Amino acid sequence: MRIILLIMVCLLGFIKTVCAWEFAGYAGIESLGFINDPMYENQHNHYLSGVVQPEIFHEWDDGRQSFAFVPFYRYSQYDNRRTHFDVRELTWLKAAENWELRVGIRKVFWGVTESQHLVDIINQTDLVENIDTEDKLGQPMINLALIRDWGTLDLFILPGFRERTFSGVQGRLRPPVPIAVGDASFEKHGIEKHMAYALRWSRSFDAWDIGLSYFYGTSRDPLIFVEFNRLGEMRLIPHYDTIHQAGLDMQVTEGSWLWKLEAIMRAGQGKTYFAGTGGLEYTFYSVFDTPLDLGLVVEYLYDSRGQSNNALYVFEDDILVALRFGFNDVQSTEILAGVLFDRTSSAKFYSVEASRRLGDNWKLAVEARFFSGASSTDQAYFLRDDDHIRAELSYHF
Repeated sequence: MRIILLIMVCLLGFIKTVCAWEFAGYAGIESLGFINDPMYENQHNHYLSGVVQPEIFHEWDDGRQSFAFVPFYRYSQYDNRRTHFDVRELTWLKAAENWELRVGIRKVFWGVTESQHLVDIINQTDLVENIDTEDKLGQPMINLALIRDWGTLDLFILPGFRERTFSGVQGRLRPPVPIAVGDASFEKHGIEKHMAYALRWSRSFDAWDIGLSYFYGTSRDPLIFVEFNRLGEMRLIPHYDTIHQAGLDMQVTEGSWLWKLEAIMRAGQGKTYFAGTGGLEYTFYSVFDTPLDLGLVVEYLYDSRGQSNNALYVFEDDILVALRFGFNDVQSTEILAGVLFDRTSSAKFYSVEASRRLGDNWKLAVEARFFSGASSTDQAYFLRDDDHIRAELSYHF
């Protein structure tokens, strides 16, 4: 038996070496604590959860073909909707001199601004992971990239619609009534509901990075409608319209300056509307002759819909001011602290994000988010007692 086990171990090691399989990923534990007592029944002041995300990668054909598999799982102490599994990536890539073909499940990111990513529409938001909307669910796709002198043209066929995730009854950072995920409504049904199409042209030249995109299909961000059942109980129903969206993302780099812009025009969710986010980032390098780099970020957010709609979050006239600290140390210590405030009301959203490596494999990430000044008519009013601090300790392998 020992000889057989030894042979199997050697064989697995030989396969891993010869076939160039690469294994990586991370596992971590998260502590999410709220400063104020919960407003709604069944909620808690503290939540523990664990997460694991392994990554498997393999390439062959002299690097012209590759395979990637990235599953994701989180277990949450109380919120059963936050306990979830997802395939972030399961992709085959074929690369040639002037084209690339990707087939499978992937995450695709578009965008340049700090406060929000209006043009980033391919993947559905995994909102139970974090309210900052940065986490995304894996999206089935066929993606052909044509690489030419005049730029890169990405063509997407997107089968299989993913509904947005929302916190459950025991979760925090939710409206007074949990959103009825299982009862979502759609403008289209059948194959039309599940199919979407997109394209994006991008090019870099001199100091400019530009992207032009177009999307047609079921919207990734739902409108939320209020319904009442036969007992008079209120229900919040997510509704997904079929939309057309044209987008522009642009960044200009000039020395210590970064100029950024994202803008979209969308039709299909009521009246056609325009939204844009633009601003700048200026970096002071080696402050006071130290390794510290200090970046100043200022952005303006506009949405022509205003507050009179059923969208969850609309930044119709808001300003972000933030400071980015890069310590340039061996532990890769970083801090981003800022405030987003509404120009037409007294609502403010404060955020601090910090991360630091501990040794070769460990990483500590801390977030603090505070909400203040929202009136009873503000969309963020339900977050008024959900100030929280999140800390995650993760092991990277």
